[in-house]
Amino acid sequence: MAALIRNKISNKLSNAATTVTNKSQAKVSGMFARMGFQAATDEEALGFAACDDLDYDHRQGLQMDVMKAEGTGGEGAEDLAGDATEGDSHYQRDGTGPPPAGSESCGDLSSQDKPKITAWEAGWNVTNAIQGMFVLGLPYAILHGGYLGLFLIIFAAVVCCYTGKILIACLYEENEDGQLVRVRDSYVDIANACCAPRFPSLGGHVVNVAQIIELVMTCILYVVVSGNLMYNSFPSLPVSQRSWAIIATAVLLPCAFLKNLKAVSKFSLLCTLAHFIINVLVIAYCLSRARDWAWDKVKFYIDVKKFPISIGIIVFSYTSQIFLPSLEGNMQKPSEFHCMMNWTHIAACILKGLFALVAYLTWADATKEVITDNLPGSIRAVVNLFLVSKALLSYPLPFFAAVEVLEKSFFQDGGRAVFPDCYGGDGRLKSWGLSLRCGLVVFTMLMAIYVPHFALLMGLTGSLTGAGLCFLLPSLFHLKLQWRNLLWHHVFFDVAIFVIGGICSISGFIHSMEGLIEAFKYNIHD
Repeated sequence: MAALIRNKISNKLSNAATTVTNKSQAKVSGMFARMGFQAATDEEALGFAACDDLDYDHRQGLQMDVMKAEGTGGEGAEDLAGDATEGDSHYQRDGTGPPPAGSESCGDLSSQDKPKITAWEAGWNVTNAIQGMFVLGLPYAILHGGYLGLFLIIFAAVVCCYTGKILIACLYEENEDGQLVRVRDSYVDIANACCAPRFPSLGGHVVNVAQIIELVMTCILYVVVSGNLMYNSFPSLPVSQRSWAIIATAVLLPCAFLKNLKAVSKFSLLCTLAHFIINVLVIAYCLSRARDWAWDKVKFYIDVKKFPISIGIIVFSYTSQIFLPSLEGNMQKPSEFHCMMNWTHIAACILKGLFALVAYLTWADATKEVITDNLPGSIRAVVNLFLVSKALLSYPLPFFAAVEVLEKSFFQDGGRAVFPDCYGGDGRLKSWGLSLRCGLVVFTMLMAIYVPHFALLMGLTGSLTGAGLCFLLPSLFHLKLQWRNLLWHHVFFDVAIFVIGGICSISGFIHSMEGLIEAFKYNIHD
């Protein structure tokens, strides 16, 4: 009898201490959540306290039942312990509960229906994004940055590879067993999770706006480079660069009728191979003039006014973060994502650095915004025609992506849509919806006509949206969502990337705008 009383007193004392500890931990979690450095929110902190109280009541009742069971020979104690383990499995410190019954199986079935891609195929897609025709502007970046420009090509590759990895890390959360579970699917989901619960959709809107700007600017750049290449290929013809841009837009107008990218995707491999051949031809020509390379023209100092524009050009050539979440989600082995990012960015860094350096050494201070304009007339016409074909065939990809984002945001967002659905009941595009698509094509043409400056536009886009999507937002989201799991060097890297990216973004944007204003003021065409 005395032993039973001592057991009861000791149990009550230990339970009281446990209650105080649990409640203090809940208060600390709520405090850090309000500071914004955890995935937990204020509501989750209150939920933690409630769960702790329920957990205490459950364990107190469990201990009393066990004591009673000991008096009856211990029958049923094992069953109660099993129930306790099962009940605790529904309590997770990250604020997420178990998936509803049947949801896992449904997700598995839906994921099995989707065709998965290998790491090599995923790497090919990333390579297409970061090894596109915009590398033609990299020698112009070396013109204003010298050896520091070469260093930035390497630095941007390392940082973009790192931010791509941490962006994917934000898609996952640890469950109660310490296993990583994918709880988000897109860049927008990550942004919304960071802004919840006060502004649950603000982050998604910011990312959508940045995506639309970058995609539309990419379309504009394709029209600009098409007009530029055609004008410099046939300078004897009485056709201006703006007129060539209008002709290119007339060819691109059928893009407004696109329902899917099946027809266009057939040409993607051909376009990439053609671009690779063009790069080889340019490098071969440069190597043939290796005796005349101007090594003394590669500077150790920078042009303070124009170098920030070069930063935007380099950053823009590495942008791929927009589609990385969906790409990783469609891989057969997501565990190979990090390896794929490593070798794609290493290859891009080497090829871009060599291409930019060799091309600049060949033409030195005469290097133009689009490097193929420096080629001799006989070679230039052939190479530029291939490049124009590639630009025109590449235009539908960002155009269709921009249209999809706009339609989902303004016309197909359920009851929250700003405008009525642009599709009829039979799935056909309404006439006014088609007019809006045509208007977007015409808008890219007007921008290309009135701002026909490839390097300045590329630098402006890279500074405005490229730095934001590649540097600022991934590091900020990683700090917010993964704060509890980060080591000190991860925090240091994220903060350093955010600060450096912010400085480069602001300075590049200001100097790109100054360059455009100067170009308009003095009517500079090239």
